[in-house]
Amino acid sequence: MKSNLLMNFTVNKENNTVNVKREFNASLPQVWSAWTEPQILDLWWAPAPWKSQTKSMEFKEGGRRLYAMVGPEGEEHWAIADYTSINPTTNVKWLDAFSDSEGNLNKEFPRSDWNVTFSEKDGSTFVDIVIKHEKLSDLEMIIQMGFKEGFTIAMEGLDAIFAGEEK
Repeated sequence: MKSNLLMNFTVNKENNTVNVKREFNASLPQVWSAWTEPQILDLWWAPAPWKSQTKSMEFKEGGRRLYAMVGPEGEEHWAIADYTSINPTTNVKWLDAFSDSEGNLNKEFPRSDWNVTFSEKDGSTFVDIVIKHEKLSDLEMIIQMGFKEGFTIAMEGLDAIFAGEEK
């Protein structure tokens, strides 16, 4: 199901950032919940056919989400999101990293700094995501790992959830 909703994905190599602007056909409270509640996050955060499974999540400043991306063969890739700032329904920031199942950092992969802003306009909700990397090689590694393709699939999974909620 191809979406006609806005999806801009830009890479800025000068600033080591990825910027994603995405429109959703859902209310601001629905979109905020989808990004901040583990039971909804797990429905879309991994690109199909992969699944997201949250092991623990404390959604507060200084809190952490520990989760796995589980593949079709049962393979697991663990990750953490350390929440650094939360402004309800408008902005959330976290440091993202690969980890083991106990939340210990995997230092072979770079951490990324996520800044996600939510706004509503004309019945749509817009999510503006800035993902900053420490150095260009970190950014390039994530892009080569297929971040754009995977994240695009995940966004379409979220569209499907909202389409189902509205029926």
